[in-house]
Amino acid sequence: MAVVEKISIALTPDLASLVREAVESGEYASSSEVIRDALRDWKRKRTLQQQQIEEFRRLWDEGINSGPAGVLDMADIKREARQRLEAEQRPPT
Repeated sequence: MAVVEKISIALTPDLASLVREAVESGEYASSSEVIRDALRDWKRKRTLQQQQIEEFRRLWDEGINSGPAGVLDMADIKREARQRLEAEQRPPT
């Protein structure tokens, strides 16, 4: 059996009720299981967010290292964006 550390947490009445309901419905065997499952989801979400941040940083650095963009014309940018949108919205032939 894995080493387990027992800790105490405080929940709002709404959250405590949700935990109790999950156990009473048979979805989980204990409130500890509910909390462990929630923490595993939180850990996955946190890992994904960290990966996204690293990817944004990599893309940012790539953009900076690519050099200056030159003179930008907002009318040209809008025209190109509209053309791309129209092309995407056309039904396939």
